[in-house]
Amino acid sequence: MKNILLRILRWILKALAKRFVAIYQPGIVAVTGSVGKTSTKEDIRAVLCKERRVRATGGNFNNEIGIPLAILGDWQKIEKPIFWFWLKVIFVSLYRILAPNKFSSEEYPEILILEYAADRPGDMKYLLEIARPQIAVVTAVGDVPVHVEFYSGPEAVAKEKSKIIEQLPANGFAILNADDPLVIEMKARTRSQVMTFGFTDKAQVRINGFENASNEEPIGVVFKLEYGGSFVPVKINGVFGKGQAYAAAAAACVGLIFGMNLVKLAEALVENFQAVPGRMNLVRGIKGTFILDDSYNASPVAMRAALETLNELKAKRKVAVLGDMLEIGKYSLEVHEEIGKAAAKFVDLLITVGPRAKFIAEAAVKAGMVRENIFSFLIADEAKREVQSKIKKGDLILVKASHSMRLDEVVEEIKEIS
Repeated sequence: MKNILLRILRWILKALAKRFVAIYQPGIVAVTGSVGKTSTKEDIRAVLCKERRVRATGGNFNNEIGIPLAILGDWQKIEKPIFWFWLKVIFVSLYRILAPNKFSSEEYPEILILEYAADRPGDMKYLLEIARPQIAVVTAVGDVPVHVEFYSGPEAVAKEKSKIIEQLPANGFAILNADDPLVIEMKARTRSQVMTFGFTDKAQVRINGFENASNEEPIGVVFKLEYGGSFVPVKINGVFGKGQAYAAAAAACVGLIFGMNLVKLAEALVENFQAVPGRMNLVRGIKGTFILDDSYNASPVAMRAALETLNELKAKRKVAVLGDMLEIGKYSLEVHEEIGKAAAKFVDLLITVGPRAKFIAEAAVKAGMVRENIFSFLIADEAKREVQSKIKKGDLILVKASHSMRLDEVVEEIKEIS
């Protein structure tokens, strides 16, 4: 019965959302990829929001339920009781369709910034039936993308995500990560204009001079964005990792398409930037510690990047609380062991959470890390008190795992209460 009701809800939301797009005809900027979608979406919102009426999907609304919800209204979360929430969404949407004279088109966003997830084959086709974008950003796929266990391999994941740029109009724009081989290959799949971003010299919007800045305590990211022979410095406090620079560069591409210059879009980005909780942002911890909260999700490419950031920042001790990376299928053992070997090179205290993360711990021991500095737990509830007891003043603590491992509970346990 529950599945039947869900299918009916999906059908209603899809029909309503398609009608909204037909009536209000917003510009649609789509963001897809295996990592960095939400940060990129938020940076695009920050760049455009001063000059345009924009709406970005709330939270992680990136599927067959979330995308229609973002089109239909500024619903930031699904409220309880759920039955009455959906009734409200449906009736408000019907009213705005049937009585458009009482709901001015000037109130509706000019631009919708939407995340498009493709967890399984066929997902992208369904989402594109709801709303086809004029601009599409592909953030990254990586060598072992998240959700790859539902596909034949990374190339199949890339092919599914590339459907979004195949559907772009000839006067549209595909914005591609020039540093990701599977993404840049998508260039051949679109008839639209192409812009590229990344650290490589071949990128049109290029990132250089990147630094995870710190002195007595972590500060944020500093880098330059270059385009057409001009450059602008960017400094964003309280967040870390190259993923932040990638998101900013992708947002810069969108700003340039809308006629903004580098200086103006960089100012808008910094002024309107909002850190996304659980995405490599800085949290003050108890006992005079600092937390790199990257607990929202994890893929192999993101986990490697997070460890790289932890290594670069200054601290008395480096602590890594790492949990399972899920939905990577046959690659699971290999990538968890790879993370363990990387952590062993510089991490002072390693705490793993989950059955797969035990492979991180075992690989770290084999790579030479002292076993007495490694602790393993099955669930976050078991780990959080041990983390609290083991951390010391001056520690920098990275917390990262797939969302369902609930390492946000560890962050809650050890963060400073203001």
